[in-house]
Amino acid sequence: MRAIEITQPGAPEVLKICERPIPVPKAGEILIKVHAAGINRPDLLQRTGNYPVPPGASDLPGLEVAGEVVDGDCTGSHFKIGDMVCALVQGGGYAEYCVAPVEQALPVPKGLSAVEAASLPETFFTVWSNVFDRAGLTGSETLLVQGGTSGIGVTAIQLAAALGHRVFATAGSDEKCRACEELGAERAINYRTEDFVEIVKSATDGKGVDVILDMVAGDYIGREINCLADDGRLVIIALLGGAKASVDLSQILRRRLTMTGSTLRPRPVAFKAAIAGNLYKHVWPLLESRKIKPVIYQTFPLEQAAQGHALMETSTHVGKIMLKIV
Repeated sequence: MRAIEITQPGAPEVLKICERPIPVPKAGEILIKVHAAGINRPDLLQRTGNYPVPPGASDLPGLEVAGEVVDGDCTGSHFKIGDMVCALVQGGGYAEYCVAPVEQALPVPKGLSAVEAASLPETFFTVWSNVFDRAGLTGSETLLVQGGTSGIGVTAIQLAAALGHRVFATAGSDEKCRACEELGAERAINYRTEDFVEIVKSATDGKGVDVILDMVAGDYIGREINCLADDGRLVIIALLGGAKASVDLSQILRRRLTMTGSTLRPRPVAFKAAIAGNLYKHVWPLLESRKIKPVIYQTFPLEQAAQGHALMETSTHVGKIMLKIV
């Protein structure tokens, strides 16, 4: 099969087309003939040597795919050979064939293309796990999404808004802010020209937000603590602004705040299977009714994966950058 491999740590140009053996599925795994795959920030970190591959995972990049089930063990699932699925994988998505645990696969939502379906797993699994499971966003609570036009951001905004929550978001330009608001954010904040703490506090009558989904960290942390409501939760999923921060612990004590974080890739299949079940129950109907939608910015053929990585590094995109294999 054709695949994209990382020839050495470095710039996008280290991604090269290669020939690899078609992977062989193990018990509990299916073999997918890949039609499309998503490009995500962890792929860029892996390419630069900053995201180690979990033991036993493919060294090929790519954490989400969509395509046809052509072989493998469908035992205990509703799938059969020939079905179209999308799946969260530990690696190997930038290829013509990829194996996935059957419990991490979901049917392609009705009416969606393979490219649209492949854009779903990484961001929807991540958002559900962190915003709704870990941070426990519920009822009439409010959410602030840092980086609202990223793949994670457009997913979090749409999903929280569709489930009835007030959503605020940050983005790096007025144009991107308007895109966030079109997706369901009540107010998007240009972090280059506006103070998100001031605006969020004003919009919530001084209370602050209940949950913040943070991909920045670094010097954002102190400001985010000031932006949280009492009993608020800050959940960190990336460290684009740095891994160290100064924290006012007295606020955490006095206002009963929670700081937490997670990475999804190393978690066991059973953990991801539970998320898949929640997505199928709560989110797939929203996708099929078009209450939420995939947001695709640009699609590249497999052999142009390097161009896709270069585009993501510019941060000019709104939504997902994809690879089309078939």
